[in-house]
Amino acid sequence: MTASTKEMANAIRALSMDAVQAAKSGHPGMPMGMADAATVLFSKHLKFDPDWPEWPDRDRFILSAGHGSMLLYSLLYLSGYKSPTIDDIKNFRQLHHPCAGHPEYGEIPGIEMTTGPLGQGIATSVGFAIAEKLSASRMGSVINHHTYVIAGDGCLMEGVSHEAISLAGHLKLGKLIVLWDDNSICIDGPTEMTVSDNQRKRFEASGWHTLAVDGHDQDAVDAALEAAKKDDRPSLIACKTIIGFGAPNKAGTSATHGAPLGDDEIAAAREFLGWSYPPFVVPDHILSAWREAGARSKNIALDWKDKFEELDSTVKADFNRRLNKDLPDDLVPAINLFKKNLAENPVGPATRIASQMALEVINPIMKETIGGSADLTGSNMTLTKDLSPITENDFTGRYMYYGVREFGMAAAMNGLALHGEYVPYGGTFLVFTDYCRPAIRLSALMKQRVIYVMSHDSIGLGEDGPTHQPIEHLASLRAMPDVNVFRPCDAIETAECWLAALEDKEKPSILVLTRQGLKQARLEHTDENLSAKGGYIISKESGDADVVIIATGSEVEIAIEAQKDLEAGGISTRVVSMPSTEKFDAQEKSYQNSVMGNAKVYASIEAGATYGWDKYVGRDGVKIGIDQFGASAPAKDLYKYFGVTKDNLVASIKEKL
Repeated sequence: MTASTKEMANAIRALSMDAVQAAKSGHPGMPMGMADAATVLFSKHLKFDPDWPEWPDRDRFILSAGHGSMLLYSLLYLSGYKSPTIDDIKNFRQLHHPCAGHPEYGEIPGIEMTTGPLGQGIATSVGFAIAEKLSASRMGSVINHHTYVIAGDGCLMEGVSHEAISLAGHLKLGKLIVLWDDNSICIDGPTEMTVSDNQRKRFEASGWHTLAVDGHDQDAVDAALEAAKKDDRPSLIACKTIIGFGAPNKAGTSATHGAPLGDDEIAAAREFLGWSYPPFVVPDHILSAWREAGARSKNIALDWKDKFEELDSTVKADFNRRLNKDLPDDLVPAINLFKKNLAENPVGPATRIASQMALEVINPIMKETIGGSADLTGSNMTLTKDLSPITENDFTGRYMYYGVREFGMAAAMNGLALHGEYVPYGGTFLVFTDYCRPAIRLSALMKQRVIYVMSHDSIGLGEDGPTHQPIEHLASLRAMPDVNVFRPCDAIETAECWLAALEDKEKPSILVLTRQGLKQARLEHTDENLSAKGGYIISKESGDADVVIIATGSEVEIAIEAQKDLEAGGISTRVVSMPSTEKFDAQEKSYQNSVMGNAKVYASIEAGATYGWDKYVGRDGVKIGIDQFGASAPAKDLYKYFGVTKDNLVASIKEKL
């Protein structure tokens, strides 16, 4: 007995409604509505091998509408991945089980990224598609795959989708194909309540190829996918579907979107679909058809492996090193030589300039870095001499002009990192981490080595005023789990922070950099990466420390000047530079205690919110910072006006003593 593709689609519907019902929560409507289109994609078009989920040349599938996670879990189980099992699906949305409410990268093979925050899947897919073209340009036909996305109405409403489709169309990412679940329903009800966009015209205006089909006509979906693969533009396939298809009383309504159907409706759906099997049971003939579909690319994967083995040994070794996230052997020695030269020949640039100096060392050695900026290249200093631009006609370059698309840039960088070969870094002003924040959060959740170069880090940017002067941003970014926030004080620390960011394979990093020039604080060379420890003694006291001043970034210079005044007055003072509180907190307690000492007074100074510094200086410690919005004026005037000065620091410490 051979299963029909309609029966294969109904297996998805049955598993989805059963799992949501068992969990007593979830979203059955989208999986039931897109089951036909997804069946066509996975059984006829998607290139994948369940026995080799990490196959580098597999097609990528991204469920941007991540709330419909049971669609993906059903597809992975049915097509033969070792995980999820049927028991995993029975435990949908339960603690310590892999079938989470929204797909989580790393939990189950075949999940290419964490989705759920709407719009981020389609935006991140742009990075995947860019990475494919970069790799194909470098390695030839050994890299040749597509990126497929299922997105919903909500994904297309989110602002980041506009950034994403604009960039994708501009770059002519012809191997990016989006299947839009055009069901006209959102949580609150019909989409006509909130949106009347002509989505096809919108995509066409951004340079996309668009088609529209009945999403339940599998032959029509098949033909549309074939047409999309032949077009050199990114493609949108509008699949007109009925949300909750198969549920006779609730289909086509928001009632199926985010709640179990209920026992009576599930029974009625089983009758409507002709699905007479018990919950979580997929009959052998249907499961066999799915497993056969899942195995159809095995020979392609084996042929690819043979083709890869024929490549030059150096190319293969470099490719595997990149996938393992290992650094080139000569990078650390090069950084240490750079640091040594700085110690012998001190300089005083802004740390944004120092970052560019470090990148001039890094980029020629670490050729997997892909730089970029959100229309602030000359301010972030993210471009180096050896990087040429990536354009719609040339993907041999390594620098992305992202345009004024901060969120889109951050999401695309996630895609570049997830693809496996690249270390993306991109810049904007620190204040605009607000625009990037949802993607930074996903970088952290997915444990991706994405590096955010955030310049103009304080009131030190001066005349642009409070709209551009970050105040709360350092504290808020430090509050985010699994993110390294680095604020270096000079050129040597900047190089060390870059190296620490590159060495951390499982965390994103944010480099927080000044606009204004800073005096070099480190004048003695050591190969040890002191900044990687998070905090260290940068200027020692004369005797037993009465005072410990903790500073970051541009305020380390002020702290050292204050130390001189205090020492001259007989007050033994230590200065601790703390470029990364996260890295410092991860050190052994014995090391932390050796740095912090046992002083009478602890003080912190940072040109930003004082929130969080109690942890280091105590409730009664001195905290010099800015707990209000900034102002428009030259930087020196602002530092004086807000009291972020040597004199205020010294006076506050003396008063406390």
